[in-house]
Amino acid sequence: MPMGVPMPTYLTMFAASLLAMCVGAEAVHRYYWPDLTIPDILPKPGECKMELLGLKEGQHIEHEPQISQQ
Repeated sequence: MPMGVPMPTYLTMFAASLLAMCVGAEAVHRYYWPDLTIPDILPKPGECKMELLGLKEGQHIEHEPQISQQ
């Protein structure tokens, strides 16, 4: 084992470390509990941050390949 540590001591420290990490993760997940409720009222057009601004309904963005001519 590393640095001459006996196997039982190594396994005890490994188990204690793993337990501490699991308890810490559980505590964080319980403290920062997510809000999983779905709102009854949907956002109006333009209120959603993920919408593209400046486009009207029915418009599409068309990408044309740009060819550089030298």
